[in-house]
Amino acid sequence: MNLSATSVPARSMVQKPEELREIWAFIVGMGVALMVLGAVAIGSSFIATVATVVVFGVLLLLGAMFEVVTAIWGWSWRGFVLHLLAGVLYLVIGVFMIDHPVETAVSVTLLLAVGLLATGILRMVVSVIERFDGWGWMLLGGVVSLLLGVAIWRQWPLSGLRFIGLFVGIEMLCSGLSWLMLGLAVHSTPNTAHPV
Repeated sequence: MNLSATSVPARSMVQKPEELREIWAFIVGMGVALMVLGAVAIGSSFIATVATVVVFGVLLLLGAMFEVVTAIWGWSWRGFVLHLLAGVLYLVIGVFMIDHPVETAVSVTLLLAVGLLATGILRMVVSVIERFDGWGWMLLGGVVSLLLGVAIWRQWPLSGLRFIGLFVGIEMLCSGLSWLMLGLAVHSTPNTAHPV
């Protein structure tokens, strides 16, 4: 199977192919590992959902720590109260996410469903009214967003238990595939490639 260099951004292939060629096996291995992790996340979407929510909670706790320390450090600054309140808010939300990951996932999924519904309707209406170049694709994107929103809404709250993990798994799978293709494309380029 011959992979063309067009599957990889031309600039990165032309710029320094020798450097990437030296680590092509690592790139391929990382791609395969991400694909495996993505498949596991899709297969265990509930566990992936809970893990994702907990990780976001930990990130919010870290953000809270930085906000509070920065606010206290610059206590004479006029933005002191705003940063201190933001830090406290991050702390409360982060603790809630870690202590109640299932409830958080269900709530976030509901917000995502509402967002998809609103975005889909907005895209459909604007594309039909404006009729700009490529409006049909915008209309199609709106229909897809609307259908996704409806599908999530109709299965809610059960969709909240697996939806986030499913999306994380799909993202990891796609990212792994792109890394795999990059590594194989770099490996298949000739050694004589020089920057243009």
